[in-house]
Amino acid sequence: MGKLAAGVTRLFAISILAITLLLVIQLWLHSYEARQKFGLGFLTSTLWNPVTDEFGALPFLYGTVITSFLALLIAVPLGVGAAIFLAELTGPKLSETLTFLVELLAAVPSVIFGLLAIFTLVPFMRNYVQPGLQRVTGGIAIFSGHPYGVGYLTAGVILAVMTFPFIISVSREALLAVPREQREAALAVGATQWEATWDAVIPFARLGIIGSIFLALARALGETMAVTMVIGNNPSIRASLFAPGYTIASVIANEFTEATGDVYLAALVELGLVLFALTIIINGLAQLLIRVTTKR
Repeated sequence: MGKLAAGVTRLFAISILAITLLLVIQLWLHSYEARQKFGLGFLTSTLWNPVTDEFGALPFLYGTVITSFLALLIAVPLGVGAAIFLAELTGPKLSETLTFLVELLAAVPSVIFGLLAIFTLVPFMRNYVQPGLQRVTGGIAIFSGHPYGVGYLTAGVILAVMTFPFIISVSREALLAVPREQREAALAVGATQWEATWDAVIPFARLGIIGSIFLALARALGETMAVTMVIGNNPSIRASLFAPGYTIASVIANEFTEATGDVYLAALVELGLVLFALTIIINGLAQLLIRVTTKR
């Protein structure tokens, strides 16, 4: 019975690897025309013109990185701070209630976030946030241009809202998994509750917190509908965070049904391959970081 169970579980593990490999093979094969025509220049070209069959991935790579970075810049301190509050600084009843609400937020479809952003976040950004940032900063490059409401900054904010639940839930569980003795030892030597949390609990749970951040990053990289609805969908590279742009996931969702030529379709598939590779690289770096931290 034990050998049978081991064989079945091994088969399941191999099937996951086989599915991943099959996905890579399919993306590689269906992107052949684009790879043959553009080569590595596909990653560095800024031109995206379906009329002349000229395609480059750089604007979409730029948009994906910028929006994901903005999302983490907002979500990480707020999400980790909320997790610390729920795990260490409040009572169990309130913690359980708020955690339930956070988990409900994670179940909301992304298109709903997009609709809410169009009717609430975009006007708020256009009328208050973007003009306010321009007045405060004096219109520096990253806050220059006309405040349309849509753009990189708005997409980053909605991504931050969508990644909150992952950071909060996973970080809270990591903090709750810290042994009680860790807290009691810090309190026994005269530490306050906050000092015990900051100096004893958080370092013990750092791997789980790092894992929650990379889980949120993976969500931000692959998010499609909400970003498509608020980023502006313009295949260009702009220094201003107010400018409209594109991400890899949003351009695939927006233009796949319009791709009539073989090269056009292959270029979109190659963008999917690039996004897949980017996700694998980031997850690999996350594992490396966790291993290095564990050894230390």
